[in-house]
This record gives sequence, C-alpha cells and structure tokens, in this order.
Amino acid sequence: MDGETVAPLSLGSHVRGLIASGYRAAGSALGSITRLALDVALPTLCVACREPVAGEGVCATCWAQLSFIAPPYCARLGIPFVYDPGPGLLSMQAIAAPPAYQRARAAVRYDDTAKTLVHSLKYQDRTDLAPVMGRWMARAGQELLGDADVLVPVPLHWRRGWSRRFNQSGLLAKSIEKETLVPLAGDALRRVKRTQQQVGLTRSERAENVQGAFKVPPEKRALIAGRRVVLVDDVLTSGATVDACARALLRAKARQVDVLVFARVVESFKSPI
Repeated sequence: MDGETVAPLSLGSHVRGLIASGYRAAGSALGSITRLALDVALPTLCVACREPVAGEGVCATCWAQLSFIAPPYCARLGIPFVYDPGPGLLSMQAIAAPPAYQRARAAVRYDDTAKTLVHSLKYQDRTDLAPVMGRWMARAGQELLGDADVLVPVPLHWRRGWSRRFNQSGLLAKSIEKETLVPLAGDALRRVKRTQQQVGLTRSERAENVQGAFKVPPEKRALIAGRRVVLVDDVLTSGATVDACARALLRAKARQVDVLVFARVVESFKSPI
C-alpha cells in the first residue's frame, strides 16, 4: 500500500506517542527502551480486524480483501463494468431509473471487510476509522470534489443522533474536508421525519420510507442555493436515502448534487447498454 492509504494513529499509537515524547528529554537510550516497551504493551492494530500490524493501517490480509472501485464504471451511478465501453457510458439502471443526483462514486464495494469497517465506525464507536475511510473516499471522489462548493453529510434524526452520540456520515465528511479543503456544511440538511431502519426493506419500501424525511431549513438555504453539493454517506444500497436528500437539496436551489460514499452495494458487475 502507498502513503495515501496509511491509516491514522490507533489509540495504542497515540498513547505510545504521548508517553514516549515525555521521555525524549531524558536521553535517547531511555527513550529507546521506553518505545520498545510501549510497542509490546500497546501494539498498533489493523483498523479492520484489530490484529497487530507492523506500522500503521490495514493488515495485508484485510487490504487484499478490500475491493476498491476504479474505472471502468457507469458515469452516472459509479457501478463498475466488466469491460471498458468507452467514456460516458451509462448502465441500464441509470437509464431506466435516473436519480435526482448527478453522479455517485464509492471507494469500495460493500463486502465483508467493508462491512466490518462500516459497522465498527457506526455501532462500535470506532471513530478512529473515519480519517482513513475519508481518505479513501476523497481519492475515489476526486472528480466530484474538484468541482464541489460544499460537503453535506446525510443527517440522522436527532433522536438517533442523541442515542448514537455522533453521525458517522458527518465524521466522514469532516475527514474529506481536511483532505480536500472543500468546506463542510454539517447542519445544512436535516432529517425532519424519524424513519425506520432501511435494512430488510425492498427498494420501493426504502423509497417510501424516506419520502419527505429531509429538509433544508430556511436559515440554511444560503449555504446551498447555487452551490455544487457533494452529499456524503457511509453506504449506498438502493440509493433511496441519498436520492431523497438530493431532492431536498435541489428544492433548496442547489446547482448540482453529487454523492460520495465509502461503500456501495454491487449486486453483480454491470454491463453498459
């Protein structure tokens, strides 16, 4: 893996750095002994499987299991193609049911390893994963981010946000902001209707579930009107949630809405028409 795919410091690395820095003034010999002891006591762990790893980041096994999405893919939905049909080709899905947003891109396919990362961030308070996931997203979304005026995370309902204590999409958006300097408008979009979990719902049920669930408050419209917005989320499944968000942003006069997610469900590799 290259330098751009290195993960941020784990908790063990962070603590090790803080303690070791306090010993530097005591001399290099003592500092070396201290660092060696800390390496044993607080080993750096893989951000996915939590196994000890040399250096920082993802272990070789988990790295090999991640399926990064790269061209060729549908110019609209970012769904990967089996072969390269040439620039600008659309998938059958994009033509049959074009979304409200203009383009969607994802860093990886939603497989077992990606699921582990997403669930660890979302449900196990592994907020230390957000920087590396955001870094991969920034790379995957270079085309979108180069034209973007503002980042907007998919919001949680306030009750769910209160129980979870953070919005994983907001953390990913903050990481992308640091990587790209595209400004973040974290509260420009609100979830005004508490919806049920999308897991287990059909495509049509997902769309109905989030209908009318999102709104740009009047006092936030100035952040959106005339802007090219990149909507940030963790996973794209049917696209119902981000489509509902995009429609709310377009009603607030956004110039264009694109979607950037960490992982997307790919039922099978799609061929263009």
